[in-house]
This record gives sequence, C-alpha cells and structure tokens, in this order.
Amino acid sequence: MTDVESSTSDVVAPDAANFAAMFDLTAPQERYAGMVGEGVVMPMPGMAIPASREAVDTVLRHHEVFTSEFGFDLGNTRPLIPLSVDPPKHSKYRKILDPLFAPKRMDEQEADIAVRANHFIDEFVEKGECNFTEEFAELFPSSVFLGLMGLPWEELDTFLRLRDGILRPYLVDPEAQTDPEKRHVVTRATGQEIYAYFGGCLDEREQRPTNDILTHFLTAEIEGEKLTREEILDICFLFLIAGLDTVSDTLTCFYAHLATHPEHRRLIVENPDIIPSAVEELLRWETPVPGVVRMATEDYEVCGVLIPAGTMLSVSVGAANLDTAELADAFEVHLDRKVNRHLSFGGGVHRCLGSHLARRELRVTLREWHRRIPEYSLKPGHEQLEYPPGLRHVKDLTLVWPG
Repeated sequence: MTDVESSTSDVVAPDAANFAAMFDLTAPQERYAGMVGEGVVMPMPGMAIPASREAVDTVLRHHEVFTSEFGFDLGNTRPLIPLSVDPPKHSKYRKILDPLFAPKRMDEQEADIAVRANHFIDEFVEKGECNFTEEFAELFPSSVFLGLMGLPWEELDTFLRLRDGILRPYLVDPEAQTDPEKRHVVTRATGQEIYAYFGGCLDEREQRPTNDILTHFLTAEIEGEKLTREEILDICFLFLIAGLDTVSDTLTCFYAHLATHPEHRRLIVENPDIIPSAVEELLRWETPVPGVVRMATEDYEVCGVLIPAGTMLSVSVGAANLDTAELADAFEVHLDRKVNRHLSFGGGVHRCLGSHLARRELRVTLREWHRRIPEYSLKPGHEQLEYPPGLRHVKDLTLVWPG
C-alpha cells in the first residue's frame, strides 16, 4: 500500500509536448537522470518536483511542512486513513495497523500466499503462455487480500470489480475515460458500494468474531480507545484501492524486466537465495509507484530552491532511487546488491504500511514462478511493451515458455 502516485518531469518550463512527456512511463530512467541534477524541478507556477535523494528525503521527513492532508476524490466521502492524515492523529492509527503487517505476521501468511500464487500458475502452466497482466498480476494480490480479511475465494470477482470502479472507471462506463463528470459518477457510486460491502462484513464479524484483520479492527484499542465504525471503513477503503493495484503493477514491471533480461532471469533460477535482494533492486530500478504527492503549508527551502506555501509537490521517488550521490552505480542493475536504501515504499511517517506484505508477495511469486517456469520470454508479436498512464505498469504483458 502506498500514497497516491505523482508523475515527474525533467523540464523547467515545459511546452505542450514536454508537459505530455511528464506522463510517459515507457523509459523513465532516461528522464530521471536529468532530473536528479536539478535537485528540485519547477515545471510551472504552483508545482514543484523534488527529484534528488536529498530533496526527496527532506520533503518526506518534514510532514509538519509538507502535508498529506488534502483531498483526493477517489469515491471516498472522508479522508483515507492513514494516507490523508498527518501526526498526531496519524500516530494513533499506525500503532493499531503496523503490528498487523509486521514481518512476523507476514511469516504466518507465507504458506497461504504460496498456495494462492500456485493456484493461478496452475491455470496456465501447461499452455506454455499467458497474459501475465490479466491472468496473474491483476488477480494474485487481490486473492491474498481476501485471505488477510478472512473472506472466501468467491469474493474475488467482487473485489476486482470494486477496485476497477475506482481505479479504472472507464471499464464501467467507457465515457469516463474522457468525461470527468462520468468518472465522478462511477467512482462515487463504487465508493458507496465499498462502504456498504465492508459495513456488512463488520456486522458479520461483530456477530461471529474470527482471527482476521476485520475482527482485529473491531477489538483493537489504543490507550483505551477503540476505532469508530467510520474509521474502520475508511481504513478498509484505502486497503482495497491501494493494497491491490500497486503489487499488481509491480509484478508486471518485474516480469517485463526479467523477460527482456534473460541474464537476470537465469540468476534467479540458478540461485533462488538472491530473491530477497532481487526484489529490492527491481523495486529500486523500476519504481512502479514513481512518486507521491504533498502540499507545502509554508514557505520552505529545499536544496536551495524556495518552495512557496500552497505549492503542490510531485515527489519523485523514482528519480531519487537513481541518484548517484546516494548510489554510485545507480544506473546499473545488480540483483545481488547488498545495501539498497531505495525509497520505493516512501519515507518518513507515511512510509508504506503494507511494505512487508508487498515484499512477501513479490518474493513468493519469484520463488514459485521460477521453480515451475524457469524459462520464459515475450511472446513473438508482443515485444512492444505498453506502459499506460498512472502507476508504472505493463498492459497485456504476454509471456511464453517451452511446453
């Protein structure tokens, strides 16, 4: 789970063509190289793009100046918790939520995560090919979420439909692709359905408690204070939209890289012990969530650049991950890299709540997939990869392997 993604640019005063390039995610590493040297890019009045490691660290670690408390209309009627809440309120929620996603809890989930990964691999392994995006990446994280919430497999289609209603409203109404009002109608209706869905789940847990996250939300206390029903619903809303899509996108980026870099794929096959470090390196190199959004609440200088109060910041963690001041060989990919202080899960108090879960899903996928499908490549005729706008991901990544 992560903050809302923000695009980046390497230009100071973009014309129309350069402004469009801000949203081109096909080969972002090429653009990041120019951005890092700027430290902070000012593409237009009222907008700033911190890009160097120093600038990004500064913004992420000063929540008292660069706030997350501003409105995102994703069909929600209240702020998303804990995404859109700053300290001190933010600390209350993290005290409840962090233990649920601690490494030890993820150890307990690993066997179930592996079963779910193999469930989807079973569906296509004998065919010798698959649309990895549609047949694995978009399905697997949602199924893991079902397990965490104590919900049955049969709810998978419901979760996917609710996710798409918020993140891909054009699948519900094609006109939502270009009509902001139609998009608003779809996301608002879907948002109300999400609240109602989880409200029903909570009603059931109150009657029949189990050992899942929903039951924990109902019983957890911090300093004698329980979460309200609205707070629980706001947390569940964020989990649904942030926890499902980001891992899906990351998987498509990983497998596009491995399918086009057979030397890296072979390293994983021949030495599975490098999978944990490979996950960290591919997160750094690909940075599927390339940025997060903040707003300056006062005038503040970052790396010698004055950021006026009211400025929206598109914080480029993707560029910061390639800053050679932090990592001398940042533009080289080493799957066995020993020290990797990447920012792909953000930083500061808003560092990604679900980072340990995401890591576990990615590690299990690499392990189980390469155990069963060690050789694969892009299907002939599908070599031109498409990276649509939004979070960095590959549409219709089609892989083939020996039968």
